[in-house]
Amino acid sequence: MEIWINPACSKCRTAKAALDEAGISYTERRYLDDPPTVAELAEVLDRMGLQPWDIARPKETAAAGIVLPRDPEHREEWLAAMAADPATIQRPIITADDGTTAVARDEETLARFIG
Repeated sequence: MEIWINPACSKCRTAKAALDEAGISYTERRYLDDPPTVAELAEVLDRMGLQPWDIARPKETAAAGIVLPRDPEHREEWLAAMAADPATIQRPIITADDGTTAVARDEETLARFIG
């Protein structure tokens, strides 16, 4: 299991604590320090069945100047912009060993990874 986190994020700390409490081993990726590539981000989105704008943080994308249309024609531009400024990516993102991936910001989603 891998979890993309920002250590300053309370939702990330909550997710890590829940995984730790459940005794689940995981690899932690501090995605601000080790940003995903465009290909990695695309792969994660494909596994979730989402588009880049679906996991964009509105305040951060505005601050980063990302004002692209939310349509498939601009998907690659979204991916490039988010990879260039990973603070724009929603968190935490968890990928289980079976490939199941989700933004685990709520208890219900997090529970899917804990069982």
